[in-house]
Amino acid sequence: MTSSISFALLLFLLSLNPTPLFASNRNNYVQNACSATHYQNLCLKTLSPFSSVAKNSPSKWARAGVSVAISDNKDILRYLLITRRSALGKRDRVALSDCRELLQDSLDNLHKSLAVLRTLRASEFQQQMSDLATWLSSALTDKDTCLDGFEKTSTTKSSTVRMIRERVTRSMYLSSNSLALLNKLMANGL
Repeated sequence: MTSSISFALLLFLLSLNPTPLFASNRNNYVQNACSATHYQNLCLKTLSPFSSVAKNSPSKWARAGVSVAISDNKDILRYLLITRRSALGKRDRVALSDCRELLQDSLDNLHKSLAVLRTLRASEFQQQMSDLATWLSSALTDKDTCLDGFEKTSTTKSSTVRMIRERVTRSMYLSSNSLALLNKLMANGL
């Protein structure tokens, strides 16, 4: 009888915590990876789905960071393409056009980065890291330059411009996080 009660008590206690024990390992993996980033909450939120695959692999975390940045960058480009130009003043329309071009350049650099991260080689590691740092920094700079264009416009109080700025800022944070994950990979090596 005592073993039945103990077993029932154990089942009850396990039901109070519906997350499996291995979930804490996944949380530890993503927390460890994101500890190197400036925007840790955003990193934890966007990269936690990669925990079971990336585990303790800095190269997989760097790939995950760039993948998330690519997806977000594509979403913003789609948003900018459907943004009604008529709702914007002349300066904002110019800034929007420049921003589209900058975000396309950013996306190209992110894609190049992901391609290299998928084919890392010990014999080329230093050169690959140098190229990656250049491309990811450029992607970050492109987004910052996009934001600068909207700061100089006269109608920065419009809801459309505010939305663009918020989305590009978030995307810039994701790019910053992917650069931090790359720096962690450089420090740890393959």
